[in-house]
Amino acid sequence: MTIDLPSPRAALKIGTRGSPLALAQANETRDRLARAWDLPFEAFTIVVIKTSGDRIIDRPLKEVGGKGLFTKEIEEALLSSEIDLAVHSTKDMPVEQPEGLIFGTYLPREDVRDAFVTLDGKGFSDLEEGAVVGTSSLRRKAQLKNRRPDLEVVEFRGNLQTRMRKLEDGVASATFLAMAGLMRLRMDEVKRQAIDVTEMLPAVGQGAIGIEWRQNDTRTASLLEAIHDRETGDRLAAERAFLAALDGSCETPIAGLAELKDGRITLRGEVLRPDGSEVIEAADDAPISDGAELGKELAGRLLKEAGPGFFDWR
Repeated sequence: MTIDLPSPRAALKIGTRGSPLALAQANETRDRLARAWDLPFEAFTIVVIKTSGDRIIDRPLKEVGGKGLFTKEIEEALLSSEIDLAVHSTKDMPVEQPEGLIFGTYLPREDVRDAFVTLDGKGFSDLEEGAVVGTSSLRRKAQLKNRRPDLEVVEFRGNLQTRMRKLEDGVASATFLAMAGLMRLRMDEVKRQAIDVTEMLPAVGQGAIGIEWRQNDTRTASLLEAIHDRETGDRLAAERAFLAALDGSCETPIAGLAELKDGRITLRGEVLRPDGSEVIEAADDAPISDGAELGKELAGRLLKEAGPGFFDWR
């Protein structure tokens, strides 16, 4: 099939949020498409769209609408053909997309670990009793309280740069960021300690850039095939099926990570009480082709063990 390639006169429009990290991810997508199809950068236009999640930074996400706050306006622009594709952080994406949209192209996954960040470089074990840690993630909060119930956790909304400023202003002594974001922004100056996944299981999709497009847009779908990373796609099929079966949202402390080895996929998952008082974990493996079924099965096992009311706020 002959593909009508974009050009400087008819550029492919890439939609994104406007944070430095979101722009870095959009630029990486553009660069990979340009290389794959031997096109100049001018054949692509990056369109910045401000989302509700970017505007509302003074309240927890659970109070104002959840993960969809970071995608609603972008998806509306996609459906109205104002843009041709949208670039997202996969961990921010709801498990269901609006009718007519597909979320299914992934770039090679970056470091999935969480980074423990302080201004003086101290590690997690060095935190004094009762220290203040800033995070807007219910997963990180629950994991933190499970390990260190003595710590005080405060709300820390905003992009990576905003959260670093809050540290400098003394709002908290430490915070957690994604290693992937620090690496993509080349923020080597940020003092961080990577937390091993055996100590702090990451969010589903953490470290992965995902791309969304219109279901009926076969041209864009064909262009994206050239940059899709199959290994990342296989891992996220299991992780996102796990999240969907748990009815996961930003209101639910859930962690999950899939890894591939020797033709099989291993999935580890956990659910936590929001206050960190209890954590339920499980792991299993299957042939890679059965990754989505593995995700559903593992979620069912955790739900059965957790029982009704497990995620209720105390």
